[in-house]
Amino acid sequence: MTNIWWIRRDLRLTDNAALHSALEADSVLPVFILDPAFDDQSERRKNFLYEGLSALDSELKKRGSYLVIRIGKPVDVLRQLFDEVKAEAIYAEEDFTPYARKRDAFIQKLLPLKLIHGQTVHHPKSVLKKDGRPYTVYTPYSKVWKAKLAKIKLHPAPKQIDTPKGIHSEALPEFTSNSIFPAGEQEALTRLDEFTYERIHEYADNRNRMDLDGTSALSPYIRFGMIGLRQAVQAAVTVRNSRGAEIWLNELIWREFYIQILYHFPYVAETAFNKSLANIPWRNNPSEFEAWKRGKTGVPVVDAAMRQLKETGWMHNRARMIVASFLVKDLLIDWRWGEKWFMQNLLDGDIAPNNGGWQWTAGTGTDAAPYFRIFNPVLQSVKFDPNGDYIRKWVPELRGLNAKQIHTPWEYGLGIDSYPPEPIVDRSIVKDRTLKAYNISKEQAK
Repeated sequence: MTNIWWIRRDLRLTDNAALHSALEADSVLPVFILDPAFDDQSERRKNFLYEGLSALDSELKKRGSYLVIRIGKPVDVLRQLFDEVKAEAIYAEEDFTPYARKRDAFIQKLLPLKLIHGQTVHHPKSVLKKDGRPYTVYTPYSKVWKAKLAKIKLHPAPKQIDTPKGIHSEALPEFTSNSIFPAGEQEALTRLDEFTYERIHEYADNRNRMDLDGTSALSPYIRFGMIGLRQAVQAAVTVRNSRGAEIWLNELIWREFYIQILYHFPYVAETAFNKSLANIPWRNNPSEFEAWKRGKTGVPVVDAAMRQLKETGWMHNRARMIVASFLVKDLLIDWRWGEKWFMQNLLDGDIAPNNGGWQWTAGTGTDAAPYFRIFNPVLQSVKFDPNGDYIRKWVPELRGLNAKQIHTPWEYGLGIDSYPPEPIVDRSIVKDRTLKAYNISKEQAK
């Protein structure tokens, strides 16, 4: 008897519930399907995926197995494979995005697809109010989430996986390795250990400092399931008497919070959760948007963050909030423009946390920052990059400036070659202009 293990966002052998369930059969066929629906994904993220699949294939071969790659619509590929190996069932980790839910529901009508919970610690349907409705505010959600948390027992990686021989596999597309974020489960586990044994104890103090290596930087690995959320949560709760570990746990819970928001309110992928702020009259100036994307706004901290994103495919979380607020509140550009740009460039581009983060900053989402709160990027820069080291790293034009000049070079009349002489927006007009636009939408909704 053979089961198909359909790999989607779970490129790991350790604590993989779908694989663990599939192993009840005599043999298991590990399969990854290159779905044409995702052909438009960023090249950087596809490279990361392909490198991760290559690493997974190597680990499978150590266990007497191998990875089968097929190209096509999942339903067509699975039908063919199901007949080819005379499979008993197809096991896959349940995914909660609107596309995945629609795809899987359709396939379940035609094939014995068994969806196994493993992407999150708690299923989106399991953390609910007493009346059965989902939470839309983080704090009460997190309290119930923590109250429901039982001791996590991780499934070890299997030592042997028997797989039918000779099943045809397409060649894995060529890829370029990421020197900053090498893909694969072993790299993810190494990074988790390093973070929880060392930097997590300073996480409470350093996590917002853009100039320090204070975060876990595990998000790309969690995005592709090279490490599971259960593993990350277990690591956090194992570090006892650590304020840093408790705060990091809260960040992991935020990820699940946004996953369950998208699950229960899928319309947030297209429009504002807060319907009274769904019709803001955005300015949407194309040249200003282009300057933001290129890191040429004249606001050093914003430019540094946008260049970090473009060069590495990753951005510090504090920087994400700063650049999002600048785009939406300072430039009055639709948050969906920024959300889409992040998805095109982030290694960890993931619809639920990306959408949740953008709507939080824009003030349009669940449990959002108040819509009238507008970050001052200069104050943020001074506080979270006090010596300007983060700016110097990513904006080489400003490396010669001292710690005071670097945050606001225009105030010192410094003519710097190839850098904007002043910010593209006059912040003295920002607050009134933004609040007026938001209030127009609120008035229309009455």
